Amino acid sequence: MSPRTVVESIPSRLRLSFNIEGIDGLFPGFSLGSFAVLHGLPAVLPLSMLLCVRAQLPYQLGGLESNVVFVDGGNTFRLYDVSKIAQLHELDPRGVLERIFISRAFTAYQMTSLMFDKVQEAIEERDSKLVIVSDVAGLYLDKDVPEREARDVFSQLTVHLSKFAKENHVVVVATYLPHCPSKRNIFFKAAVCGRANVVASIKPSKYGQQFVLEKHRFFNLGNARFPSENLTLTEFMEA
Repeated sequence: MSPRTVVESIPSRLRLSFNIEGIDGLFPGFSLGSFAVLHGLPAVLPLSMLLCVRAQLPYQLGGLESNVVFVDGGNTFRLYDVSKIAQLHELDPRGVLERIFISRAFTAYQMTSLMFDKVQEAIEERDSKLVIVSDVAGLYLDKDVPEREARDVFSQLTVHLSKFAKENHVVVVATYLPHCPSKRNIFFKAAVCGRANVVASIKPSKYGQQFVLEKHRFFNLGNARFPSENLTLTEFMEA
């Protein structure tokens, strides 16, 4: 049996899709139990806002019929973007925002506590099938956190995220935003991408930007057109 045959046997209702032409042809969506990493250019952030909205849609429309838990590691949540995307999906922005439960961390220690001690309770209370971990590494790159401690704890976090997604049958999407080059940054990115079973990035291309599927058990890897730096995600969707 070929990998493509296996993919086609998975019920489409179990996938959370982007619903972006080109990207969906390459990557039909996240299955429950997936731990995914989106990295590369800052455009990964509006992609996570898009998922916050689409997760609330019915299964038949590529959603999860679910509330969302958003763990914000870098004060990255964009209310305006979510409201605009909700309008494009003909949803009430206020209603959409009320179904996104935000937990903010301002230090690496708060981030660790949230992920290990609070998120389990949050998904059970909120009946959430999607967890967004925004700027997953940012707080651990703080020089006030000792190098050895940061590496040890972050490595444990990546293992936890992978197990958490699988054991709770939810989609966990971590965004890895651009940061200043350093050995610690390189180590963190390798650690989290190594543990994820889905890895995708937004990278520069000859014609602007491209979505690149870098890691997946079943889907063929490749790239697809993505909005240029001068075109917002909502403008791209409107077009």
